[in-house]
Amino acid sequence: MKKLIIASAIAALGFTASVQAEGPAKYNQYCAMCHASGAAGAPKTADKDAWASRMAGGMDAMVASAKTGKGAMPPMGLCADCSDDELKEIITFMSTAK
Repeated sequence: MKKLIIASAIAALGFTASVQAEGPAKYNQYCAMCHASGAAGAPKTADKDAWASRMAGGMDAMVASAKTGKGAMPPMGLCADCSDDELKEIITFMSTAK
């Protein structure tokens, strides 16, 4: 039983690391074109003031907004294959980058 628990924990950690490694790459591919410059009213990456009010609603609300689109941003920000975990990673990156 211990081996099963340990194996499950290791597998989960590997998945988390994989998602975290893909987040910045997907940001660069799908999000940076608007969020790096603030084009079309997008909150700029690393602009903590711009992200504060948006993040006040919580991460689930942010993911829901990303999935349906907001303003000029199309649904999923053009990242049709992004999972909820990847969206969370990208949102976290954009809202906390330095």
